[in-house]
Amino acid sequence: MSTRDRLLALFVVFLWGLNFIAIRLGLDHFPPFFLAALRFAVMAIPVMVFVRFPKVRVKWFLLYATGFGTVQFMMLFLAMELGMPTGLASLVLQTSAPFTVVLGVLFLRERMTAAQVIGLLIAVGGMALIAVDRVHGTDLGVAALLPIGLTVLGGLSWAAGNIGGRLARPDDSLRMTLWMAVVATPPLYLASLVIEGPAAGIESLKTLNTETGWLALGGLAYLAIFGTVIGAGLWTTLLGRNDASRVSPMSLLVPVVGISAAFVFLGEVPTVGEIVGAVIVVAGCAAGVMARPRSSARRREPVSPQAAGVSTTDANPEPVCAANGVRSGA
Repeated sequence: MSTRDRLLALFVVFLWGLNFIAIRLGLDHFPPFFLAALRFAVMAIPVMVFVRFPKVRVKWFLLYATGFGTVQFMMLFLAMELGMPTGLASLVLQTSAPFTVVLGVLFLRERMTAAQVIGLLIAVGGMALIAVDRVHGTDLGVAALLPIGLTVLGGLSWAAGNIGGRLARPDDSLRMTLWMAVVATPPLYLASLVIEGPAAGIESLKTLNTETGWLALGGLAYLAIFGTVIGAGLWTTLLGRNDASRVSPMSLLVPVVGISAAFVFLGEVPTVGEIVGAVIVVAGCAAGVMARPRSSARRREPVSPQAAGVSTTDANPEPVCAANGVRSGA
């Protein structure tokens, strides 16, 4: 991996870490499901007009779009709306890495190495430490587990999307990522209409000419342009010319940027327990990502660039351990 590519990977990590600040700015004005729908809607129209639909296996593409695009951001945005700290969200979403390992074993017939099992257990231990610290260190008590649980579900959904993206076998990974925005928008908007009500979204649009409204628009633009188009485009390029095992560990730096940015811009100060838990989670994910999976005795399907590639977001973008592929960010 050349010095230039390392710098590009660090640039993407920086962009994806700031995704979570952009999400927080958006949530300060828009309802969570409506914001998630808007995030993809601003991309959907130009994508339908200018980007050709990729050649994919449709049912697996729908799993990818549902897991990575729809459910992940419903869970993540709702969790942050209910009190999940911005920096901590960037970390907990990394649970998609060990989840991808497990789903790869269950559905792709991959085999876990001892290092992957140990890494998974370490990451789970770190998450448990963070959960206990949140319960005892906040006024929410046991209720603090709800935002954490929703973020973990977001990580599981991301992992399911990773599996769908691998099995979809697209001819162009970036075009599949862009068309995911088209497919994810309708169910997100429907969820907003049913759960938040039409008045909530309309009212937030009527009040855009306010300080929170302008900041939310800036966050929305950041998510679409920098988090998705630029971040995913560069990441796909890097994976196309480097081994995934060289690129994927870089995504573990996303929570470092996310937590640091939340401290600088939002004044979020992590507790000692959260910092220790974060280190443990990152160490566990790193063990899983960098361990070389044992090849299966059974014959596998041919792997497309997506298998060693990515899907995007907004948010932070995260590793695809099981398939030797990656994607990170929100």
